[in-house]
Amino acid sequence: MTKNDCFFFGKITKTHGLKGELTVKLDVVNPSDFKDLRYVLIEEGGSLIPYFIEYHKINGDKMFVQLQDVKNVERALTFVGKAVFLPNEMMPELAEDEFYYSEIVGFKLIDEEKGEVGIISNVLEYPTQAVIQVMKDGKEILIPVHEDILQKVNKKAKTLNIKAPEGLIDMYLNM
Repeated sequence: MTKNDCFFFGKITKTHGLKGELTVKLDVVNPSDFKDLRYVLIEEGGSLIPYFIEYHKINGDKMFVQLQDVKNVERALTFVGKAVFLPNEMMPELAEDEFYYSEIVGFKLIDEEKGEVGIISNVLEYPTQAVIQVMKDGKEILIPVHEDILQKVNKKAKTLNIKAPEGLIDMYLNM
């Protein structure tokens, strides 16, 4: 299974306890959708390796997990910092007006005032705010992911309509 067949589920941030448990920082809208998880795919050396789960507990945006055959802290430490993926078919369906950040990469970003801004190249997640990254004429434009700015997503047309704060786009283009 390749990354194209999967979605980013989270990242292993540290060990938990003394018996090889791991803490995964989840990157999903509703972590409780994954309460019956039986396995995960962990990125190792560019490949996705399946690991069966003995047990797991979800607490907010974290999952504490015991993987089969990982029974001590030393072995668990080898997983810290690694990305965790799940097959695309396990991704819960969202309402038409909701989206996963990875889903809008490649969409046209259209501002209410400026028209087509460009193609979304990434969504950057910072501790205080996620931002949509668009490159236009070799310049980076960052648009905050906020309900007052995001107006409409059209998944079929692959467009995201926004109402950028006055002067925001010009600030980037006139730099």
